[in-house]
Amino acid sequence: MQSTRVLTGITTSGTPHLGNYVGAIRPAVAASRQPGVESFYFLADYHALIKVQDPARVQRSTLEIAATWLACGLDPDRVRFYRQSDIPETTELMWLLTCVAGKGILNRAHAYKAAVDRNREAGEDDDAAVTAGLFMYPVLMAADILLFNAHKVPVGRDQIQHIEMARDFAQRFNHLYGEHFVLPEVVIEEQVATLPGLDGRKMSKSYDNTIPLFAPREELKKLVYSIVTDSRAPGEPKDAANSNVFQLYRAFASEPETEAMRQAFADGIAWGEAKAALFERIDTEVAPLREKYEALMAQPAGIEQVLRDGAARLREERAIPTLRVLREAVGLRDLSLAGRDAAAGSAGTKPALATFKQYRGDDGRFYFKLVDGDRVLLQSGAFESPRDAGGRLAALRRDGVDALGDGVVLGDGVDIDTVRAALAAIARDDAEKAARRNAGD
Repeated sequence: MQSTRVLTGITTSGTPHLGNYVGAIRPAVAASRQPGVESFYFLADYHALIKVQDPARVQRSTLEIAATWLACGLDPDRVRFYRQSDIPETTELMWLLTCVAGKGILNRAHAYKAAVDRNREAGEDDDAAVTAGLFMYPVLMAADILLFNAHKVPVGRDQIQHIEMARDFAQRFNHLYGEHFVLPEVVIEEQVATLPGLDGRKMSKSYDNTIPLFAPREELKKLVYSIVTDSRAPGEPKDAANSNVFQLYRAFASEPETEAMRQAFADGIAWGEAKAALFERIDTEVAPLREKYEALMAQPAGIEQVLRDGAARLREERAIPTLRVLREAVGLRDLSLAGRDAAAGSAGTKPALATFKQYRGDDGRFYFKLVDGDRVLLQSGAFESPRDAGGRLAALRRDGVDALGDGVVLGDGVDIDTVRAALAAIARDDAEKAARRNAGD
C-alpha cells in the first residue's frame, strides 16, 4: 500500500518560541511517527529571503530552527529533513510552473493584495517596494509541494489559498503535458492551540510578546512572571477561561493537572502562585529538550551534515528523476534523439493517448471531458468545485468505466468498448509514470 506523503515547510526567519512549539513543532513531530505516512520537513530559507535581508539572521535562524526540530524529536532517519536551498530542482520546477501559472491568479494572492492595499492607503504606486519574490511566492511554494507530489500539506488558514494555487498550477501543467502531478490536499489542524503571549495577544514575533522556547531557566522564569494578569487579589475567584496564565498552563499540563488548576483558579489562587506552577510545568517539559538543543547548537557542523545528507538522498531518489521526466515532458530533450523519436512516432509504435481536459464553463461551474484528438469520448456534467470534478476524474483514471456513474456520458457515436480501451491505456501510462517517479522508494 502506498504511503501518504505529508509535507511541511518551516520559514527560517526567527527564533522558535513556545507558540511555535505547541502549535506546530510538537504535533508535527508526533504526526511524523504515524505508520503509513512519509513525512517531508524542510527549512524554507528561500522563502525567508522575501522578508529578511540580513544574511546573518537567515543563517542563525536556519541553525536554530534545525536544532529545535531535532531536539524536539524529529528523526532524520525516519523522515525527509532538508534545506530548501539544497534542492536546486525546486527552483527549476518553479520556472516550469511559472510558465503555466496565470498572472491573474497571482494578482489575487493575499500577501500581494495586502501590499497593494497598503500602498494605496499611503498614496503610493500599487507596486511600490513590492518585489518579484513576494509576487512569485505562491509559485515557489507550489514547486516545494509538487516536486515530491505531496498528498497532504498541513497549513494555517492564511495559507489555504496557496494550496489552491498549487492545485491550479498542477492541473494546468497536467492538462498541457500529461498527468505528472498529484493534486495536493490542504490539512487544517483545527485542534492546534494558539498560545497567548506575554500581553494576552497571540504569541507572535510581530507583537514582540514571545517566550523563546529554549530560553535559559532563569530567563524563562522572569518572562513567565511578567505575563499580564488582572488585579484580582489572592482568595478572590479568577476566570480561568480568560486567563493567559491558565491557557499557557493547559497547553503543557495533563488533563488531571489542568482540572486541578481550574479548581485552584475558582478557589482564588494567587497570581504569583499560579505563575510559579506555570513556570515549573513548562520547564519540566522543556528542560530535557533544552539540553539537547544546546548540545546541537554547540556542533553546527553536525546539523549541516544532517541537512546535506537529507537533501542528497532526496535529490538522488526523487528530485533529479522527477525533473528528468518533466524536462522531457515540456520538450527540453536530447537533440540527438530527435530523429529517432520522430521515426518512432511516425511508425506508430506508441500512439498518442486520449487526454482528460478540465475546464470552467461559462456558468462558473467545473467540467471535464476525455478527448482523442478532436473526438469527445466522455463528457462530464457540472460540478460545483474543481475538487469534485477532479475526484470523479481521478476515479475514472483509477477504476475505468466502473466509475462512470451519473453525470458522465459517452460522446456522440462513441461505444463503451472504445472508452474502456482508452481508459485502460491511460491507466497503464499512469502506472508507468508512477513507477518512474517512485523509482527510489
